[in-house]
Amino acid sequence: MSENKFVAQFTVTEAVAVQQLKDALPDILTEAFGTSDVQALWGVPLDKDSDDERIKVVLIKFLRARNLEIPVAKDMLINTLKWRKEFSADTILDEQFDESTYGDKVGFLYKTDKEGRPVTYNFYGGIDQDKVFGDVDKFIRWRVALMEKGVKQVDFIHTDAMVQVHDYTGASIWGRTANTKEATNKLIKLMQDNYPEFLSSKIFGIPKWGR
Repeated sequence: MSENKFVAQFTVTEAVAVQQLKDALPDILTEAFGTSDVQALWGVPLDKDSDDERIKVVLIKFLRARNLEIPVAKDMLINTLKWRKEFSADTILDEQFDESTYGDKVGFLYKTDKEGRPVTYNFYGGIDQDKVFGDVDKFIRWRVALMEKGVKQVDFIHTDAMVQVHDYTGASIWGRTANTKEATNKLIKLMQDNYPEFLSSKIFGIPKWGR
């Protein structure tokens, strides 16, 4: 039996699909980067010959997001790798963001749940929408950076997902600006397309310790 608890839980069908997707990694890398040289995704080298089972935990995310349809999951992985290269996602944690614009009033990463999964808190009320969402692209880069901070704590051995807490206190769907709506819609699609199966649970409420 696999030493990785997530791999050990694969069904036979999932295990076969993962192996087929893993075997296709050289073609996937060539399609995404123009070369089959091994690249890493979320710190995991995508080497088809590697015995590192974290690869399987990463690949099953794309397969499950596409109902185990290998060709579609393959395209999703290729598109994610292309997006990460174009977006410079691998170096986004080196970027500096204005803490007075974003920071703790908008969202932050704070500790883990009892399963060791990182927890991200997002606030939707009591924020200056014109300031936070004035530059939609900048906001999205900041939010992706926050996501990457959380993913960095996911080791694909003991944890494979994250938890999100959403605080809507003071928020109103009727008071959202055009930029807020645009940023929200773009971000939702971006997360769905490039961070499959990363959300373990979504909690709506207010942290007991306050903001």
